[in-house]
Amino acid sequence: MSSLDIARSIAFSGLSATQVQISVASANISNADTKGYTEKTANQSSSVTSGVGTGVTISGITSAVDKLLLKSLVGADSDLGAADTNNSYLTELQQLYGNTSSGDSSTTGTSLANTIAAFESALSSLASTPSSASLQSNAVSALAAVTNQLQQTSSGIQKLRSNADQDIASSVTDINSDLQQISDLNKQIKQKAAAGQSTADLEDQRNGALQDLASQMNVSYFTTSSGDLQVYTGSGQALVDSTAHPLSYTALPSVTASTTYSAGSSSSFSGITVNGVDITSQISSGKVSALIALRDQTLPAAQSQLDELAQQLASSVNAVSNQGTSMPPPASLTSTATVSNSTSFAGTGTVRIAVADKSGNLVSYQDIDLSAYSTVGALAAKINTIPGVSASVDANGHLSISATGSGNGIAINQMTSSVGGEGFSQYFGLNDLITGTSASNIAVRNDILSGTAALPTATLDASSTLTVGNSVLSSGSATVVNALSSALTGSTNFAMAGGLGATTGSFTDYAAAIVANVAGKATRASATYTSKQTAQSTYASSLSSQSGVNIDQESANLSALQNKYAAASQIITAINSMFSALMTAMTAA
Repeated sequence: MSSLDIARSIAFSGLSATQVQISVASANISNADTKGYTEKTANQSSSVTSGVGTGVTISGITSAVDKLLLKSLVGADSDLGAADTNNSYLTELQQLYGNTSSGDSSTTGTSLANTIAAFESALSSLASTPSSASLQSNAVSALAAVTNQLQQTSSGIQKLRSNADQDIASSVTDINSDLQQISDLNKQIKQKAAAGQSTADLEDQRNGALQDLASQMNVSYFTTSSGDLQVYTGSGQALVDSTAHPLSYTALPSVTASTTYSAGSSSSFSGITVNGVDITSQISSGKVSALIALRDQTLPAAQSQLDELAQQLASSVNAVSNQGTSMPPPASLTSTATVSNSTSFAGTGTVRIAVADKSGNLVSYQDIDLSAYSTVGALAAKINTIPGVSASVDANGHLSISATGSGNGIAINQMTSSVGGEGFSQYFGLNDLITGTSASNIAVRNDILSGTAALPTATLDASSTLTVGNSVLSSGSATVVNALSSALTGSTNFAMAGGLGATTGSFTDYAAAIVANVAGKATRASATYTSKQTAQSTYASSLSSQSGVNIDQESANLSALQNKYAAASQIITAINSMFSALMTAMTAA
């Protein structure tokens, strides 16, 4: 080969290599704002034939991604996924509890504490005129507002748990998509590498899928010598090796306070599985981890706090309401407690059961020594002997005491009675003002709420003997109303619940503590989210600075390459001229 042939070969190789480099630089500039795109470099090397340089060649198109920075970013993606989810859910949870103040000085807030305080205010007004039907109605409405808010908040908590459960299922779908994408890209990368083609763009896509996967759940990973990206759970369960291993999860159509998950046992929530192995406990970060913790820990803790408030409220209010009776007296009383005729009964002291007309005048009565009866059936039979009274355990398992005379009603004074530490009426729940056993079902007794029965604010005369025809119900006394106020504002012992320690205080104090506890969690979640967002952004920026596109640098590089291309073209033109001159000279010779 002549020196001119070699020179022309070198010039053409330079022109070809420069064309590729210009194409890569242009692609870098065009994709500068493409998420996950990394700067590509067309690597140039010398071409040597028989020890003689014959030009240059492009040995490959690559990108340089710092593996340690990428690993740090993947970890930060998991942390941010968890923090973002916690922040979102706890913000919604806080909103369920209402505002402590409305921002308007003329109105009150909507939190549980404010609603309970409104009930206290209604009782204070009622205490001045206990027999007022309108003030009794106001008090009932105010109490109903408390129980309704407890129910609605409880329902909202369970709705959030259901949302978390549905979001877990949605995240599992996204995770499976990422796992399949990584597996598919593994195959494409190996195929291109085998064909000597660039795999840099495919590796960018794979890294993007890895980061998205990490935002959903924490993973470990490594790249094999063959170029495969293999992905595992934190405890080593394979998610992508020679193929993708999809996760399985089925969400529930609805969730209640009793819906739970417990690994290794029959439970309401299913586990997240891969190849039949439950990996729920192996997910310790990312969006799914936060959803599991919210569903199974954070939100149930909030529910248990509400339940403690509801149970103590029902117990305290009913303890007082069972000391009284309605005026006019109700035609019948039915227990909230479920019993049967054979239910064991161990009471002491005396209870007074009376029949009175609608004006509160005595028709008949009897003081019963409870220690003489060992079953509910035997006690009901004794009550049944009182003139004008019918008592029995009904088909639903409730003790029913009724007045048989038209227009008459039943009144009870618990006197010295004690059954399991409670008075007779309280034990059976004959004059309960509140029904339900938790925040999910607490309510004002239906007949009182509907107005067919009055508040039990009157009391049956406790004199040693009563005279038929005399007035024995004191509708104008504020004894029961004042006792209700004292029960609310006095000291109640609240047990440890949902992270709140055992405490003693008023109901408004405890309600405020619940609201403050949730607000504190929401505030911390927001701060954590901000912190994790900053950390993730820092790692992303560092990786972008290291492997992203610098437009100014690429533009300058493109300009230099264009000059290089023009120079190579001029060399080829000059060599062609020399060839022409040589051919002319040879022809002339």
